Amino acid sequence: MPGNPSSPVDLDLRLVRYFTVVAEHGNFHRAAAALHVAQPSLSRQIQRLEDRLGVRLLDRTSQGSTLTEAGRVFLPQAEALVRCAESAAAQARAVAVPGAVTIGYAGGLIVTPAVRELRRRCPEAEVRTLHLDWNDVHPGLLDHRVDVVIAREPFPTDQLRVAVLYQEPRVLLVPKTHRLAGKESITLDDFADEPLVRYADATYDAFWSIDPRPDGRPAPDGPLVEAHEDKLEAIAGGRALALAPANSTIGGNSTLRRDLTAIPVEGIEPCNVAIATRGGESSGLVTAFFESARSHLTRHGSDGTTSTW
Repeated sequence: MPGNPSSPVDLDLRLVRYFTVVAEHGNFHRAAAALHVAQPSLSRQIQRLEDRLGVRLLDRTSQGSTLTEAGRVFLPQAEALVRCAESAAAQARAVAVPGAVTIGYAGGLIVTPAVRELRRRCPEAEVRTLHLDWNDVHPGLLDHRVDVVIAREPFPTDQLRVAVLYQEPRVLLVPKTHRLAGKESITLDDFADEPLVRYADATYDAFWSIDPRPDGRPAPDGPLVEAHEDKLEAIAGGRALALAPANSTIGGNSTLRRDLTAIPVEGIEPCNVAIATRGGESSGLVTAFFESARSHLTRHGSDGTTSTW
């Protein structure tokens, strides 16, 4: 492997990011699709990074790619480099562009009415929006990629300021061929013995799988999923069911799968839709967006529950 480990290393952050995506997917083809680059080009870029470092980071196999020992050591540092670069860029833009705010939203929540109102009220401000995955709400705020987020709880709240905008009832997603499909409503007892999909984050998993159950029993084990699409596939394939927010479905059907249906669940805790920002955030635009969100988004909730900032 070319390269002199003792000499200074000039890392290209684009290549470092490519490596983290390949490591995440464990497959060059899927990583290339996620990055919107051609697979041969991605392979060459990873080779360039390895040449620059003087070590092999990935072992290529017919089944995909695996991290070498050097790759396992490099990965957490590479991810930290990418996060640090994103945070530095965001903070520099915030200083260079006075009157700018980036509004995050997660889980298919619609923020358009509140964003439109903020732009009307503050025409000189630069108002940007950015979609985040559910598990990226907390790091997205602390990394300064976004300044304020609309998201469903639970998510980590340390160093954040959070207020509940409204509540959504929860529904059960099942295949249309399931024994419960077509019922007007159900209770937890109707599906207590059936596995629900599981999530890596313990707090998120406990809420969405109702674990433990009210009688203290652990919830039946279901398949662990990461992506929303994988959750829907697990349900459609008969491997598990899943709870979801009522407003993420339309007319009782999953917004992404026509072979699934949603059934209202009575007697379980609703989920909170919250607005969050950094604990020390003092931007007037963030405060203005909170007021706009409270006026224009809470009507979509089940009971209009609101909190002060």
